[in-house]
Amino acid sequence: MKKLFVFLTIAVMLTFGLNAKVQAQEEGQEPETEVAEPMDAEPEEEIDPAEAALMDAEVDEEEEEQTFHYILKEQFIEGGAGFMSVILLCLIIGLGLSIERIIYLNLATTNTKKLLNKVEDALASGGVDAAKEICKNTRGPVASIYYQALDRYNEGMEVVEKSVVSYGSVLMGRLEMNLTWISLFIAIAPMLGFMGTVIGMIGAFDAIAQAADISPTIVADGIKVALLTTVFGLIVAVILQVFYNYVVAKIDSIVNTMEDATISFMDILIKYNK
Repeated sequence: MKKLFVFLTIAVMLTFGLNAKVQAQEEGQEPETEVAEPMDAEPEEEIDPAEAALMDAEVDEEEEEQTFHYILKEQFIEGGAGFMSVILLCLIIGLGLSIERIIYLNLATTNTKKLLNKVEDALASGGVDAAKEICKNTRGPVASIYYQALDRYNEGMEVVEKSVVSYGSVLMGRLEMNLTWISLFIAIAPMLGFMGTVIGMIGAFDAIAQAADISPTIVADGIKVALLTTVFGLIVAVILQVFYNYVVAKIDSIVNTMEDATISFMDILIKYNK
């Protein structure tokens, strides 16, 4: 009995010891797995929504710019190098002439009231020679007309008046220089576009005749060339027409100022002659 009791006691102790050891091992493995998981996992970087939206907007803008230039270049090539190059040349030359006229007219614009006051003061203090010196050192058509009038002052007021009218006509011709060329390019650009349209349609009908079939794929290229040349020709004409109207309006403004200033100047000369 004692041996049996001892044996049972040892068996019970061994059983509880093994169970305790297994539970301890299981409990020890759980925290290790819990700790290992966060150590192995990489933390995700947080991105500011505003920065992400800004990056997306910049990418979209770059894609749009590239797309616009690519489409413009592609449409220009598809329209035909011959007619499209001539239309582009019309635009470049027309813009060059328009910019030259704008610069010239802006330099020709002067403050006529200030010039009249200087000339009147010079006539009162230093005479005709002093007034001529002021007009000589002042740029613009108004000062040139004043100088011509003062240069003919000793020949009488009738001669002065005729010289003013004649020289005013010469200056108006200078102001209107190159306007005919700008109007020529305005007329030529759409004509070239329409010519490309006719040639494109002829090519489309030739393709139909060769294929003996009316199919959209056959006539699409010819019709596309026709439409592209027409569109580019009209765009060039519209751009040049805007510059042309601005130049004409500027010339009209300068001419009106010249006429008004000349009348006032003749009144000053008549008072001085008395």
